[in-house]
Amino acid sequence: MRLVIATRNAHKVQEIRAILGHDFDYLSLRDFPSAPEAVEDADTFEGNAAKKAATLANWFSSQKISETLVLADDSGLEVDALNGAPGVHSARFAALDNPAFAPGRNSPDNANNEKLLRLLASVPLDKRTARFRCVLALIAVPSSPASPHELAAKARFFSGACEGRIAFAPSGEGGFGYDPLFIPVGHERSFAELGEDVKNKMSHRAKALAQLRKSLSISAGGASSPSP
Repeated sequence: MRLVIATRNAHKVQEIRAILGHDFDYLSLRDFPSAPEAVEDADTFEGNAAKKAATLANWFSSQKISETLVLADDSGLEVDALNGAPGVHSARFAALDNPAFAPGRNSPDNANNEKLLRLLASVPLDKRTARFRCVLALIAVPSSPASPHELAAKARFFSGACEGRIAFAPSGEGGFGYDPLFIPVGHERSFAELGEDVKNKMSHRAKALAQLRKSLSISAGGASSPSP
């Protein structure tokens, strides 16, 4: 089964591949340089994920590419002391108020992390609670054309969250995004220090992908078939 992941983030593709296993023929936006990218302007993770998946599924349909599943995710960090920010703006957090970055585009991980630490500078450890949240949207490419709006309405959603706290300084060389700052509950080291094997068993994306895997009835090395 062909699964196209609606991202150009190689780290994200690697993480999804590691969690879902070898039951799919994985592709990403890197394999389709002319594919359109959706503007992530929804105010919910579900809205952004569905929009990304529907935009790509619609394009595949116009290219007469069928028998394909499109998977998109919108993930973010919710910090309680910041009233849930950066939330859906996690990837472009630093760009929201810094003209040095292109408006509406993702800002570098280090810039996002620096802004987060700056805003939490006076917040004590017990008030630095946060969670990573992930929502996946899965859409089957239709054999006949359909609008992105129609396709988004048919999206199947899978979600997961991972509770933790924000450290006072980054640590670790692994992971991406806010991983060097996020310490999950039950651990004293960041996601960037714990490594992929540990992270992929407990992360927000791992939990959402576990729901997806169950829904698709993927056996441990067997074939995949969509649930009714």
